[in-house]
Amino acid sequence: MRIYIDQASEHVGEEVEIAGWLYNKRSSGKLRFLILRDGTGLMQAVVFKPDVDEEVFALTEELTQECSLTATGVITEDPRAPGGYELQVKELQLVGKSIDYPITPKEHGIEFLLDRRHLWLRSRKQHAILRVRHKLIRAIRDYLDGHGFVSLDAPIFTPNAVEGTTTLFETDYFGSKAYLTQSGQLYQEAGCMAFGKTYCFGPTFRAEKSKTRRHLTEFWMIEPEVAYMDLEGDITLIEDLLVAVVARMLDQCREELKVLERDTSGLERVVKPFPRITYDQAARILQEKSTGFRYGSDLGGRDETVLAEHFDRPVMITHWPHQVKAFYMKRDPADRSKVLGVDVLAPEGHGEIVGGGQREDDLDELIERIREHNLPQRVFEWYLDLRRYGSVPHSGFGLGLERTIGWICGTRHIRETIPFPRMMYRLEP
Repeated sequence: MRIYIDQASEHVGEEVEIAGWLYNKRSSGKLRFLILRDGTGLMQAVVFKPDVDEEVFALTEELTQECSLTATGVITEDPRAPGGYELQVKELQLVGKSIDYPITPKEHGIEFLLDRRHLWLRSRKQHAILRVRHKLIRAIRDYLDGHGFVSLDAPIFTPNAVEGTTTLFETDYFGSKAYLTQSGQLYQEAGCMAFGKTYCFGPTFRAEKSKTRRHLTEFWMIEPEVAYMDLEGDITLIEDLLVAVVARMLDQCREELKVLERDTSGLERVVKPFPRITYDQAARILQEKSTGFRYGSDLGGRDETVLAEHFDRPVMITHWPHQVKAFYMKRDPADRSKVLGVDVLAPEGHGEIVGGGQREDDLDELIERIREHNLPQRVFEWYLDLRRYGSVPHSGFGLGLERTIGWICGTRHIRETIPFPRMMYRLEP
């Protein structure tokens, strides 16, 4: 009977087959210790010369790092072994050879590893990060699905900008111009007018000429949108979602975070309420710190890091100058130089993980904003229809998946939070 390594506890004393790859091996006299991996975990397979055929013991000498093989034997419990269980081997079969595997236990440069990202995924830390990614996606979906949201897919090809025209990837679309989406938000605004609460989860693209540790040209976003919701409701939704998913990661990803040597004390402080400051308050902090920040500009990476250092959990920054935010943001009735927007900065220098706010729901105001931003009104007519036919106050946000993973895992660079990173200087593999 073939089982997966993570099922070992259910089969103690039974003869089973494990199919996987050789992660490592060592020898001690008549004993061979093979560390097998199968994607669900690691297991030590023990080959004792008197207990196996001569051919089986001889095969252990031929096995090399990352060769594929099957091992048959009896599962025994041993707290000293990886995962707490061992396989007492009776039979071995080599399935696929691995000659001169390029990623060895020695240190390698990052470019070397990124060139071999298809193999680097097999390493223990990368494996842990991407398992956290998988579990985080599920946690976010479970939260939204469990709170009445409808998943509504947004197109990747779009005829218009969402976050500004300078970061668009342009492509030919049967003789017309099209762009890779910067966000699915506009389509979620249509969705929430039909279903009340919707979200999309998909890839988004920004042609930013940035080489920082926080930027990718292709990244994934969760984007909820809710009808009849104001900025305060949006802030509450963001808090509730982040608190819930971080708690779930702490509960379900203990082993992965241990592999990553992640200090989880900061994550354990992610509880409501999050600290809130306005843009003006943030500007005063930055000016006191002499960071070179200029009032009226967007926050840079260093600005975000300096601000986050003042708080022990994510901090929310609200009421931004309208000139640094997108055309669809609703102006603050109490101060029309500001918009009803909110950004969330993660601790430990991981930067903005959420951007959102209340949308402009007045038709005439939205047309004026489109003109102010020098955008072609024609391609937004469908979007304006949402204000012509039963407009309501509504709000939403985008949560950047990779930055959130980076914060939870404590990674140094965002490139490790996605299976195959796309950056300004990298399109392969």
